[in-house]
Amino acid sequence: MKFNTKTRYGIRTMMEIALQDYSKGVFQKDISTNQDISFKYLDQIISALKAAHLITNVKGKKSGYTLTRHPSKITIYDIHKAFEPDLAIVDCLSDMIDCSKEKYCAPRDLWEGLNDTIVEYLQDYTLEDLAERQRAYNQRMQERST
Repeated sequence: MKFNTKTRYGIRTMMEIALQDYSKGVFQKDISTNQDISFKYLDQIISALKAAHLITNVKGKKSGYTLTRHPSKITIYDIHKAFEPDLAIVDCLSDMIDCSKEKYCAPRDLWEGLNDTIVEYLQDYTLEDLAERQRAYNQRMQERST
């Protein structure tokens, strides 16, 4: 199983906004620089996050971005859903696949249990959890450099 680049960059983008004083807004150029994401590619990421109602412009087009709700109310799964319709570690778990063996397949039960565990983990992990962990890493790095 592998998360696509947009999902990974979407998580980094949301974390960057959460790390800053997100009530004032974070500029796209700052997100791009701090997270090493190309400005042009970040346009696509931001569009998806806005469409999912996870971020919004503070004041018009040439302003920063802010979260639509507190980081403790945004899960990593919410961010994932901005880029993928569902999480399916194997094709047969996807809502788009109709399998005739679905009700009689032991391996499918295995994959479904693992898939459910991953979804639950992502639903329990908030953007605030991620930002707090990053702040701790940043502090350790700063202490080492002094």
